[in-house]
Amino acid sequence: MTTDPILTLAQWLSPAFPVGAFTYSHGLEALVDAGTVHDAASFSAWLSDTLQNGAGQNDVILLAHAYNADTVETLTEIDAFARALAPSSERLLETNQQGAAFARTAAAIHDLDLSDLTYPVAVGRAAHLQNLPLPDTARLFLHAFAANLTSAATRLVPLGQTEAQATLTAVTPLCQDIADQAVTLSLDDIAASTFASDIASMRHETQYSRLFRS
Repeated sequence: MTTDPILTLAQWLSPAFPVGAFTYSHGLEALVDAGTVHDAASFSAWLSDTLQNGAGQNDVILLAHAYNADTVETLTEIDAFARALAPSSERLLETNQQGAAFARTAAAIHDLDLSDLTYPVAVGRAAHLQNLPLPDTARLFLHAFAANLTSAATRLVPLGQTEAQATLTAVTPLCQDIADQAVTLSLDDIAASTFASDIASMRHETQYSRLFRS
């Protein structure tokens, strides 16, 4: 019996897949502590900015190039680049540990040859090895990223469940547009202008009281 690729991706990118995504807020916790993000509107603005101008688009570009890597050496170079892009030790921890957890589980259940890779690189490589469609992989990966941050905001801001889901619904077309464009871009197109968010991730490292690891 052949499994629909979308169902495989839904399993990989669901909250049930043990990558520990729920323990990371991508610096959001520090922004809430500072009062920068304090309601649905400010969270929506931050999330949209992160998707368009920060790790959202960049991670999909990395995922796509990992998917298309034709040698182990190329894959290794992409992964090293992904690590170098992390603006803080916690953001590096985030992508390293989620990637390692994803690689361990995906390798075990699908009998794949995966080494410890950063999260987007691991997902891209696994999708290639399983012959899953790149456009769908990119879309679902980015939507899962947005959904995890929405879950964090639900607890941190806090947002009501309906308010949080309305925000996620509003950015879903953006996730699709960003993913569809990002899979066509080169590694030279990687750039970020989310400086306030990057600084917040650094401040989170010494924040007095924390619920999240980033």
